[in-house]
Amino acid sequence: MSLLPKSVVITDDTMREGLQIESADIPVDAKLRLLDALGETGAKVISIGSFAHPKWTPQMACIDEIAERFVPKPGVRYTAAVFNKKGYDRADAYYPKIDIRSGRRFSTHVELCDTFARRNYNRSQAQQIAAMDATIAGARAAGAEAGAVAIGNPFGSNFEGPFSLEQRMALLALMIDRWHQAGFDVKRCSFLEAMGWNLPHQVRETLTAIRDRWPEITDFHFHLHNTRGQTIASYYEGLMLGVREFDTSIGGMGGCPYCGNGRAAGHVPTEDFVDLCHEMGIATGYHLDKLIEAAAIAEEVVGHPLWGHVSKSGPRPRGERIYPARMPFVETLEEAAHFRKGPEVYADQLSPWRDGDALSELTSSTS
Repeated sequence: MSLLPKSVVITDDTMREGLQIESADIPVDAKLRLLDALGETGAKVISIGSFAHPKWTPQMACIDEIAERFVPKPGVRYTAAVFNKKGYDRADAYYPKIDIRSGRRFSTHVELCDTFARRNYNRSQAQQIAAMDATIAGARAAGAEAGAVAIGNPFGSNFEGPFSLEQRMALLALMIDRWHQAGFDVKRCSFLEAMGWNLPHQVRETLTAIRDRWPEITDFHFHLHNTRGQTIASYYEGLMLGVREFDTSIGGMGGCPYCGNGRAAGHVPTEDFVDLCHEMGIATGYHLDKLIEAAAIAEEVVGHPLWGHVSKSGPRPRGERIYPARMPFVETLEEAAHFRKGPEVYADQLSPWRDGDALSELTSSTS
């Protein structure tokens, strides 16, 4: 039986994790322009940013102004990242325009890398483990039907080296057993990776081991950074094994200030992953042309090129979009944008064909 999903949920994290690694001097009007473009892409849920303390995330110092000024698009649920009660209360003050109430999950989250837990969360791995009981108690008080687990940086660490399958499974067992002891099944498992150690074969062996040991887990969520360029291959392996929830970012924007790689720890570009899914016959809800336009706007907003491919080359041309055989040379990225800007961008280039040359003979002989 094929595990390939018919549809997936792709959460674009441009406004939060993308912009929080970019310059703090980007004007609010520019951020609102990007948020408006994202609202046209077919995204069902958009995070407008994070309600974090500006001391640690100065890029989000304008989050209240964004929350007040943006115009919601119909059919989109706008949310935000919150990290404590104060952040929750700030964001919830904008309800229902900003909805952080819907889709709330009770999940125990533990980092496999203790160093990263301390650097990113200011908590040790032991403290994260100790906090699990409170999470499970909260699930019981809220009448939750099942639990969820999230394992942080499961494949390796820039500070502690590689992690084995045995280490991943041991930490997952610690969390899942705790839920079981409280009378809950575990239905969802998240992989949250900031340091980009993932490799496709590791993803496959880990998902296979989890499915074999805990068949009750039916929902998987991947948030894997693309630090070393392997993640779209890892996402493909996830698709082949039935993973339905993925996080991405326009143009691959993003990064992590705590992992030692900064902006180099970006994401899979949303437009590239959507293109892959569509070519595999998997529905995403996104409009690829709109994503490409949003990626172009994102590059203008941040003031530098981003790392997506489909946004620069365009989707595979079919039907009326097939390139003309006699088109002039295309060399630069500006010229390659003819698929959305029109042929005028390469009008001054040389043509590889001359009138009356052998092209017509070649075409007729192969037809």
